[in-house]
Amino acid sequence: MGTTRWRTAAKAGAAAAVAGSSAGTASWVAYTYLMGQAGAARGVIGRNVAKPPEADGVHVPGGDAPIPWRRGVPFDLHLMIFGDSTAAGVGCLTADEVPGVRLARGLAEETGKRIRLSTKAIGGATSKGLEGQVDAMFVAGPPPDAAVILIGANDVTAKNAIHASARRLGAAVARLRAAGAVVVVGTCPDLGVVTAIPQPLRTVVREWGHLLARAQTSAVLSAGGHPVPLADLLAPEFLAAPDTMFSPDRFHPSAAGYELAARQLLPVLASALGEWDGGPLPTLPTVSAVAESGRIATRIGSALALIRRNRDNDGAAHDTPAGRAAERMAPLRPSG
Repeated sequence: MGTTRWRTAAKAGAAAAVAGSSAGTASWVAYTYLMGQAGAARGVIGRNVAKPPEADGVHVPGGDAPIPWRRGVPFDLHLMIFGDSTAAGVGCLTADEVPGVRLARGLAEETGKRIRLSTKAIGGATSKGLEGQVDAMFVAGPPPDAAVILIGANDVTAKNAIHASARRLGAAVARLRAAGAVVVVGTCPDLGVVTAIPQPLRTVVREWGHLLARAQTSAVLSAGGHPVPLADLLAPEFLAAPDTMFSPDRFHPSAAGYELAARQLLPVLASALGEWDGGPLPTLPTVSAVAESGRIATRIGSALALIRRNRDNDGAAHDTPAGRAAERMAPLRPSG
């Protein structure tokens, strides 16, 4: 997570904190404060440059290590992984822990078939890098039968525009679908579970992440893919057991965290391939009630509703400090 990304996030967070106010001193104080928080978070998290364990190859039912793939090695289904460091498995210590391996082995056990795993994901990637990853796929050979994309956290920390990021993801899904691949997307995770990011910066990036996940869901569905809302499915577990779910860098998942994510993705992936025999699939939430109640926009909206009701009653509530503050914040939304 580079310095520039945290600086842009802090700038935008400071702007959101003081929007509607003409007090330059307050603006500078807020900016300086969030910049200090960003610096502290960088110091705690650092930058994990460790290369994830090699995980590609052909996975067979009941097998441990993959069979190295080369021309002539048979397989039944080709699974390809796209996205960022979480897709690549940064934070894993062995190949067994890498999410792509867990998915490939899970498919092999579920279907009884030989699953070839290929990884195009790159640590630090944002949605801007998906086009190049898909290009690399076409250069390397035929498209896969199935693709899994994990992307979004770096778009938030880079403060990439929400709707542009979602459009880029949708374009990648559309290209893969046009090539005949089934596509499953784990949408932006909940950065609010990363306690190494201090408050209030954590609340700012959490809000952007939820907005991005919603936009991603719409784009993926429109392109014919299958979105999986990882923020809502994983956040309670990560909040309950951060020491277990996070790797030592306190940002990327641990083996347990990746296992939990794979358990959410596998049924959707197998079902999309027509290979799921594990029982009825659960209805996945778009946004959970817990996440929705914690959103900045929701809290502001509730406050505004109360203020407007009071104003309708006596015409005076908007003259209170709370009323003026809520009215100023009402139009605010993270940049999209």
